Amino acid sequence: MQIQLNGEAYSVEPSTTLTDLVERLGLTGKRLAIELNLDIVPRSQFAETRLAEGDRVEIVHAIGGG
Repeated sequence: MQIQLNGEAYSVEPSTTLTDLVERLGLTGKRLAIELNLDIVPRSQFAETRLAEGDRVEIVHAIGGG
């Protein structure tokens, strides 16, 4: 199925969770925020939040430095 990931078309398997998506993108363990259809999803809900056709996902991860 198709979703929008950071403004680009992206294919995922049906029943993909936000945790699955984070793992697929290689972002496991990173400090990040995920917005799903304009709502911020708490990290505690990533595993139970399933994606649906046409969902809009924005992922922002913090990059340290100074």
